[in-house]
Amino acid sequence: MADTQAIGVIGAERGQVLAFFAILLPIILLPLAAYAVDAAFVSTRTADLQGATDQAAEAAAQQADIGAFRLRSVLTIEPSLARAAAMKSIGESEPAASVVSVIVDGALVTVSTVEVVRLPFNIMPAAALRLKAHATARLVGGYDRPSSRLPFPTRSF
Repeated sequence: MADTQAIGVIGAERGQVLAFFAILLPIILLPLAAYAVDAAFVSTRTADLQGATDQAAEAAAQQADIGAFRLRSVLTIEPSLARAAAMKSIGESEPAASVVSVIVDGALVTVSTVEVVRLPFNIMPAAALRLKAHATARLVGGYDRPSSRLPFPTRSF
């Protein structure tokens, strides 16, 4: 008789574990999965914004001030052209982003951008996040089209 009572108790405990997991799944595991999706989304959007900002800084750095170069033989960046190039580049690659500032210091340009993104599952305290990115590029003298013979083979010398 004692054996049948022990089997009955073990059978009842198995049902309790199933009920425990039925409660655990929606309370803990589903919000955790939603948080992981939100975090991955924010990470991807941040990387995309940084890449677009890098491209915008490079486009802005290519806007040489020709007048200053002819007058003083100094490579500098034209601020108004740099801002226009950065805004055009950001507009083409990340339409939801906006250019906050374009700072020109001689041959160096720094571009700052911002983008507001809405989270897919909204598990975090804020419904939307404001992402920021900064990039710096330098104007340097170089070749427009390098020679096809570069780099020189060592055996020709």
